[in-house]
Amino acid sequence: RSLVVVHFWAPWAPQCAQMNEVMAALAREHSQVTFVQLEAEAVPEVSEKYGISSVPTFLFFKNSQKVDRLDGAHAPELTQKVQRHAAGAGPVPSPASCAQEQLHARLQKLVNAAPCMLFMKGSPKEPRCGFSRQMVEILSRHGVAFSSFDVFCDEGVRQGLKAFSSWPTFPQLYVRGELIGGLDIVK
Repeated sequence: RSLVVVHFWAPWAPQCAQMNEVMAALAREHSQVTFVQLEAEAVPEVSEKYGISSVPTFLFFKNSQKVDRLDGAHAPELTQKVQRHAAGAGPVPSPASCAQEQLHARLQKLVNAAPCMLFMKGSPKEPRCGFSRQMVEILSRHGVAFSSFDVFCDEGVRQGLKAFSSWPTFPQLYVRGELIGGLDIVK
């Protein structure tokens, strides 16, 4: 009876790791929804049955029937589809003010997702700019445990966080939900 969301992913695709974080946040918000991760290449017969040709791909099931699909790393669209199907209603209305409130709430959750949260370009293993690389090196050198979010994977977060924090550049480091700053401040 409840909604089941299946994420077909691959360990070599960084956008899949990012979407796994989005799914974890959605799972905390929607306890009635079951979220499953399937490594697409490990279950080729299942991937073939459902026409999975790229990762990440999300399939939505209700009453054992496939009811929707999302191809690609589109966090806002995934969130909207989960909300719509979990409620069992039609499309969620999203006037500009409502969308802005949703983004603000989402950003608040993201900055508080870990005690030390780094918003960066790329991932700690593969930074995509020199400033992000230096920030990861500093945190690692000092033994700081941190989580990260690749702002290239979600344009809404990338642009929204600039206004949310009143900080125009990345990386941005948050500790206990409070903005510390960028690379120069951390240095």
